[in-house]
Amino acid sequence: MSVHLKDLDLGWRRRLRSRVLKWYDANGRQLPWRESADPYRIWISEIMLQQTTVAAVVPYFDRFLQHFPDVHRLAAADQEAVLRQWEGLGYYSRARNLHKAAQVIVSERGGQFPETVDELRDLPGIGPYTAGAIASFAFNVPAGILEANTLRLYSRLIGLNIDPRGTEGQKTLWKFADWIVSRKRAADFNQAVMDIGAQVCRPVDPDCVSCPLMPSCKAFERGQQAEIPLEKKRQEMTDVVEVSVAIRHDGRYLLRQRTESERWAGLWDFVRFEITDDIAQRIRMPRKSRSKAEVIPGQRSLFEDADDRQQLPTSMAASILDETGLAVSDCVPVMEIRHTVTRYRIRLLCLISDVPDAAVPANSNYRWCSLADLHQLPLSTTGRQFADRLTS
Repeated sequence: MSVHLKDLDLGWRRRLRSRVLKWYDANGRQLPWRESADPYRIWISEIMLQQTTVAAVVPYFDRFLQHFPDVHRLAAADQEAVLRQWEGLGYYSRARNLHKAAQVIVSERGGQFPETVDELRDLPGIGPYTAGAIASFAFNVPAGILEANTLRLYSRLIGLNIDPRGTEGQKTLWKFADWIVSRKRAADFNQAVMDIGAQVCRPVDPDCVSCPLMPSCKAFERGQQAEIPLEKKRQEMTDVVEVSVAIRHDGRYLLRQRTESERWAGLWDFVRFEITDDIAQRIRMPRKSRSKAEVIPGQRSLFEDADDRQQLPTSMAASILDETGLAVSDCVPVMEIRHTVTRYRIRLLCLISDVPDAAVPANSNYRWCSLADLHQLPLSTTGRQFADRLTS
């Protein structure tokens, strides 16, 4: 059974807070966003850290602040510039919401950050965890926080034996987080429990012997560290094959900006569409990716059999014609990229094609881009890999 708050006395809470803060004073991580209580820096870091590891965030955080050192500069930037600096971090809705929130803070609050959890939650892209983190880290508001590390730590501390991500589990953990947080040193306490969760109370093989909270931990007391928290069911992966075509005319490449309803909204990418396994199995990609993507006269066919040389390029050309209005006569394989997006395992076949006609539908999201444009525009991660190969 899980422990209820009524079963935990104030002495237990006082001892736990003391152990947390003593450990943090000696072992807390040195991270760039902890160098000051500036709410802007803290906000940027917390948005970046959603779904992303600390190690991955550090270089992006430093680069982002060089381009947008304060909320006024961020609000004044165009979305493409923001996305370009976010490129590679993924989950691009975070960057779009960051930009929208900056504009709200500047236009409606004169550049002053809200200090309460409720006011922070009114901003685009800020949920309960991020609001509590900003409020406590920047303004020392005693607000509880719950993210991956504290969810695991708190679940073990109170011996939570139900799904921590379900309605009841979340209700219990948020109540505990608000109850346990230090009233005097809220910022340090919340940083500390995240660090303990990340470094000591690990998902696998937790270091219970070194844990400062071992005397207070119900999971350790019951020998249930490996079972708590209950694991969520793994999502089944779906295999998908897609084609990305760099259509070229007079040294420029055709790119399309993805719409709000699409994956990677706001980013630019080459013409891209899904193909069937049947077609994919017949495509013969080069064993090694080409260092230079050139259509060579007389080059071997894209497809294995003679029959497929006519039929399948026509099928793919029809998809391109439908998408762009351009007639593509030939494609040459350049490289293959394998990547994962949410529940999809994607095999991306990258091709290049030269076209004689540069006309694309008016008022479309398409645009002809020079090599210099490719370096400046925000691209999807795979789009950037392909562009780098084309321009190498």
